[in-house]
Amino acid sequence: MAKTSTTGKASTAKQNDILARFTELGHEALNRLTEVPGGSKVVDMMNESKTRLDEMQKKLRGLDALEKRVTALEKQLAATVKKPAAKKPAARKPPAPKNPPA
Repeated sequence: MAKTSTTGKASTAKQNDILARFTELGHEALNRLTEVPGGSKVVDMMNESKTRLDEMQKKLRGLDALEKRVTALEKQLAATVKKPAAKKPAARKPPAPKNPPA
């Protein structure tokens, strides 16, 4: 017969209790914060920050698509732009005429 461990369940339950208590304390602290002078402004600012962060995350997700489009356009541009022709060597001057012996 296999033994079942109850300590794992007990520690998980204890951890959940601690997290639940911590969450309750957090809610209580936020509720009390609104009662403090100027506290409601802090709460409003935190809520606004969350909204702004959500908006920023949405915009940042769109950057990957833009980077892919820019890379594709750069490749297209590189394929269509011809490289400048190599410089032609300067035309050679004709050799100076030799003086005929007299």
